This record gives sequence, C-alpha cells and structure tokens, in this order.
Amino acid sequence: MTATAERTYTSDEMMSVAAARALSGGQKVFVGIGLPSTAANLARRTHADDLVLIYESGTLGSKPTRLPASIGDGILADTADAVISVPEVFNYWLQPGRIDVGFLGAAQLDKFGNINTTVIGTDYADPKVRLPGAGGAPEIAASCHEVYVVVRQSKRSFVDQVDFITSFGHGRGKGEREKLGLPGAGPTLVITDLGVMRPDPETAELVLTQIHEGVTVEQVREATGWDLKVAPELGTTPAPTEAELAALRALKAAR
Repeated sequence: MTATAERTYTSDEMMSVAAARALSGGQKVFVGIGLPSTAANLARRTHADDLVLIYESGTLGSKPTRLPASIGDGILADTADAVISVPEVFNYWLQPGRIDVGFLGAAQLDKFGNINTTVIGTDYADPKVRLPGAGGAPEIAASCHEVYVVVRQSKRSFVDQVDFITSFGHGRGKGEREKLGLPGAGPTLVITDLGVMRPDPETAELVLTQIHEGVTVEQVREATGWDLKVAPELGTTPAPTEAELAALRALKAAR
C-alpha cells in the first residue's frame, strides 16, 4: 500500500484477519469469546472450513451462523456436532492434550506471555478494577498444544509484569513451564492490531516478528510497556483481501 493509498479496513479488521490466517484446516481449537471467537469463525468462513471449534460450555464442532454472545449462546449447541458436559470438555479433551490450539484474549499481557483477566492493581482484595476472571483460560493455557493470544495493543494492556497471573504463559522466562509440569507449549503467537509477536526460542520473551501494513516499529514500541525487541528479519502482514473483509463484515452483521 502506498503512502497515498486509502486504507479500506480498520486496525481491528486487520487484527481479526491476521489471527484467522494463523489457523489451518483440521485443527481442534478451544475458542474464547470475543476477539478469539471472531477470528476462529472467520477462518472457518474463508480458508479452513474443517476447523473444529470447541467452546467451554461443551459444544464440539460448532458452526455458528453469527458471532456467539457468550459460551452459553444457544447457537453454539444448535450448530454443534456434539454437546457434552463441561467436565468432559476439560477431563477428556483439554487436559489429556487433545486440543491443538487454545485461542485466548487478555486484559493484560506481559513480555513472557502471562495473561491477566482477574484484577488491575496489586491489591487483590481492593483492586482498581475487578475483571471477569479466569473461566477455563488457566486450563487452556496449561494444556493445549499451543496458545494464540489476540488482543488490542496499548501500554495499559502490554505491561512489563501483569498485576495477576490468571493464565500462565512462560512465567519469568524459558523453562518455567517445564518446571511446573505444564504439558502445552504455552503462548507461541500474539496477534494485535499493530503486529505479531512470538517468543524468543532462547528466553521466551516476546519479540516483534511482524508489523501490519502501514504500521511502524516505533508505533508498536510506543504501545508496549517494556523494551520490545524486534526480530532481525521483520515481516509485514499483507493487507486483508476483499474476500476476507467481506466474510468478516458479513459475520459481524449477522443476527
């Protein structure tokens, strides 16, 4: 896109498209509500129609015709291949490692991929903000083969150290998951409205590996609460195609 070209999409649309592209056909994906659900359902509608979407409420293979309002939205059960109990979702599917990707959001995320959705502020009993809480996210972060996080980027959301670890990423660095006996690889991909980050293989600290078209490294660093490292071979996310934008907008418009 040239400097004078008019962008025909929003930064949120770029984020959703980039997150959807990260998923491939046949994967079993444990989906969080919100941005992760938008991306997963977009992937189903574009390039991965055999993606298996699993929601915490016990729906396997859901194919909603619109975005679900919550994990209890009836459209998830109505369009599922099967509906099972919540204990079975966790005890049979998640904990034994049968899920390929856990797709999560975050209120806060730190440089080692730890997620906070519990409280803002250091006093748990009297926080500045009390957030919705964990739900199934800690188990998803612990047991899925890998975890993708999708979140809008700002210094408020991307912090050096989260106020509370709701869902364990890489702790304070490489090797901490193994010490705790966590079976999954943890966060391997973070997609934001500015770019894409992946953990450094030596330290597990998140590194900027890709910026979205029209975004600068300086913009990403200004929206990050730590000294963000940049990959030597920094990539650029291709802009959304007309087909991707049409599918995303139709999904959001559906009622």
